[in-house]
Order: sequence, then structure tokens, then C-alpha cells
Amino acid sequence: MKQRFLAGRFVRTLVLTLLFLLASWARLYGQSGAPNGKTTLAVIGLDHDHVWGLLKDLTGEPNAELVAIADSHPELVDRAKAKVSASVKFYSDYVQMLDEMKPDGVIVTTENDRHLEILRECAKRHIHYSTEKPMATTAADAREMQRLANQAGIKVMVNYWNAWVAPTHELYHRVKDNQVGPIQRIIVRYGHQGPKEIGVSKYFADWLYDPVKNGGGAIMDFGCYGAEWAVWLKGRPARVSAVTQKLKVEQHNPVDDDATIVLDYPDGTAIIEASWDWPYNMGQVQVFGPKGSLLATARDLFSRQTGRQEVSAALEGERVALDAPAHETSNPISYFVDCIRNNKPIEDPLSMKVNVQVMEILDAARESVRTGKQQELR
Repeated sequence: MKQRFLAGRFVRTLVLTLLFLLASWARLYGQSGAPNGKTTLAVIGLDHDHVWGLLKDLTGEPNAELVAIADSHPELVDRAKAKVSASVKFYSDYVQMLDEMKPDGVIVTTENDRHLEILRECAKRHIHYSTEKPMATTAADAREMQRLANQAGIKVMVNYWNAWVAPTHELYHRVKDNQVGPIQRIIVRYGHQGPKEIGVSKYFADWLYDPVKNGGGAIMDFGCYGAEWAVWLKGRPARVSAVTQKLKVEQHNPVDDDATIVLDYPDGTAIIEASWDWPYNMGQVQVFGPKGSLLATARDLFSRQTGRQEVSAALEGERVALDAPAHETSNPISYFVDCIRNNKPIEDPLSMKVNVQVMEILDAARESVRTGKQQELR
């Protein structure tokens, strides 16, 4: 009897000890593999110029730790080493990096046509995934990314700069509060003077002007913003038509530098003007309804009500006072990390659901350009 009692007490003590150790481990490591409790991130690709801004966001995020970078360009690796902690490990093979470093999430800044390939490897290892827009080069790739991510239970985010500025949030909420009434027209204008003209890096330009790696020119680079806005604000259109041009004929580029996409809805229209031929940077969306209009830029939001005909009134309307976004929604790194740490869903317009539809619109737009015919969206 005494031996059974001692054996039982030993087992109970052992179980309690193991539970204590597990609890201590959980407190020590938090929701990541980092001993300091931070969410570990790795970067895949340095040949997308957006990566340098993301590295800056990463160094300023207190809940994240950059543990590794994978890229095969020596010049870009040297540049990155000068900007990150000495503890960051560098790899030429991103699969080896995933296996050895086991990050909680990855930031993908590569050619668009590699997004599916990289997500497939992340899904196998249950690693969360964020990529620069657009989600892929085709709707088929985007749907496969969604299937693999859902199967693996990982979060996927598609990063657009307009998601992190106050005018975007305020315009969306005012639309959903019915302040302009049902949206009848959306006009989206995004772009700049052109990649070569604004001085993108040689590495970035090498694939931006590649019809396979990028999926197109301005129609992909900036058309995705218009499709994102339209799906987010008004949903899936019924029909898509598009035209593209190569206005910079002297450059002999294999991709378009100007695109206009028209989305037809049963009760309205969205017009997307995407261009590498603007005389200056352009990034704005304007929505119209029976009660008035809203115009959002990167910095400002303007509101105009129906019937305001004063000669002194500006065409865009009156400037709206804005509150700065909360830290968790002020930049892509903080948002991605917050979703990982607190198991939050990736919300629209950054979600897979919206961005699969974005790619379906872009597929239809490119087919419309090829055939000269309006395309039905099934």
C-alpha cells in the first residue's frame, strides 16, 4: 500500500513538474519560437524596391524580430546587411532558410510569378505569408494559393500601401455608413511617370518590364489597386473591359505603360486608370452616390454633398479632419505581426478573398485587351 502511495505521489509530482515547465516555456517563448517572445520573420527576395521600406518598418516593430533574409544578388545582400542587425542570417536558398530558421512568418518581395511557388513551401511548413501586391500573375495561381493556405491553416496577406493611410479607412467607413448613398461610380487613378523615369533599381526594372514575371505592365502594377478598391467598396462586377497602350514607343518595352479598365455593375460603374505615363505620382480614389462624393488621396479626404454649388467651393469638396491610424494598422509589418500574435484574420482589402477576385478582374481585363471584347465574370 505504501509503495503504491509513493508511486502515485511520484507520478503526480512528475506531472505537476512537467506542467510547470510547459507553462514556463510558454511564458518564455510567447507565441513564437523566439526566446524573447517576439514574432520571428524572414524576408524572401531583395529585388523588389518596396523591401527597403518594409525593412525599416520591421526594425521599428517592437513585437517582431527579423531573423533571416534570402536572396542571391550579392550587391543587394551587401546593401541589406548594412541596414539590419548583425544577428540576421543570409541565405541564397529560401527553402533552406525556412527549414533552418523556422520563422513564424515571411515577407515576400519577389517577382509576381514566384508568389505561388513560395507560398507552397510556406504552407508545407505552416509559416504565415505576406506578399507585395498583386497576389499573383493569374487568377488560377491566386486560387491555388488560397486553397493551399486554407488547407495549411496559415494567414496570407497581400500588401497595398493605401491600406495604411487614414483617408482610406475614413472613406471606407463613410461609404459603409451610407453617407454618399449607394455607390454609382468609382474612379481610381494610380500610377507615376514610369519605373525607368522614377529611377527604380535595375533589379526591380528587370522584372517589372517582363510580361511573364510581372504579368503585364501598368495594367498589373497599378490596375490591381483599382480592382482592390472596386471589390472592397462595391463587390464583384458583372463585366470587364479594358484597353492598353504603349505610349513610350521609343523605349520598346514588351509591356503596356497605360491601361484603362471599366467594371460594369448592375447599378454602377468603376473606372480604373492605371498608368506609367502620369506627369507626377498619382494615387487617388473618388466615389459618387446620390448624396455626394468622397475623394481620398494618400494624405487627405475630401467630402462634397449634393447641391453644394457655391462658386467658391472646391470641386473635390471640403477637407475632412482625420485621426491617425492605430499602431497595428499603420504599416504592413505591425498589422501582419498583430494578426499572427493574436490569431486575428487578415481583413479586407488585404485578404485572400478580395485578392482572388482582384486577379479574376485582371485576368478578364487582359483577355479583353487581347480580344477587343468585353468579358463576363462568372
